[in-house]
Amino acid sequence: MTLRDRKLAQRIYLYLGALFITSLVVSNLIFQKFFYWNPFGDFTVFGVSLFEVSVGILPYPITFLITDLISEIYGRKMANQIVTAGIFASFFSMGIILLAEVAPAIPSSPINDETFTQVFALSPIAVLASMIAYLLAQYVDVAIYHFWKKLTKGKHLWLRNNFSTFLSQFLDTFTVVGLLCVFKVLPWELFFGLVVSGFIFKIFIAFIDTPFLYFFVYIMRKRFNLKPNEELDLDVLD
Repeated sequence: MTLRDRKLAQRIYLYLGALFITSLVVSNLIFQKFFYWNPFGDFTVFGVSLFEVSVGILPYPITFLITDLISEIYGRKMANQIVTAGIFASFFSMGIILLAEVAPAIPSSPINDETFTQVFALSPIAVLASMIAYLLAQYVDVAIYHFWKKLTKGKHLWLRNNFSTFLSQFLDTFTVVGLLCVFKVLPWELFFGLVVSGFIFKIFIAFIDTPFLYFFVYIMRKRFNLKPNEELDLDVLD
């Protein structure tokens, strides 16, 4: 591999990491707004409208697409590093917002304290639940992805992409809703409805992102001349 290719591989990894962290942090910042998407009509699941979800769920599936792409091209170690960096960035951003909330607004400020608090006020329990669920789901996603990759010897990309995402997304949804119910942020009667609705929405998005994964994997493998089960080792690229 040429020096130019090595630098390009590192640069792509850096950009993927930036997209991953941005998607994760943004999802935590905008989660308080909810919307109802009804492409299949007005259905309810255990008393909850199907696809009645937070806008924070919109960028979240991108994180699973990126970790699957990194897992496929750069390997398990590099995917887990991105996950860990995402956790650090999330807590750091939450700390900045809490600090900004403490600082009093001046009379001429376009945004006063009340408006800022209403938009950015963070529930410590909600943030903790989200981070725990995220941590479990992302590490499980990477682990299952590589289990299927090893089992299939690098073949059937769609299989490991969807199987890893399905289980990790269910774990994420089940954990975050469960914790919010345990800490009485949400009533238990909404538990099953929110889990099923959120999980179905994430699965729907997972099916959509599979062709994109195939496309990006194809481009990366062709550009770096990688065999079906071969990975780039950034430790060697230094």
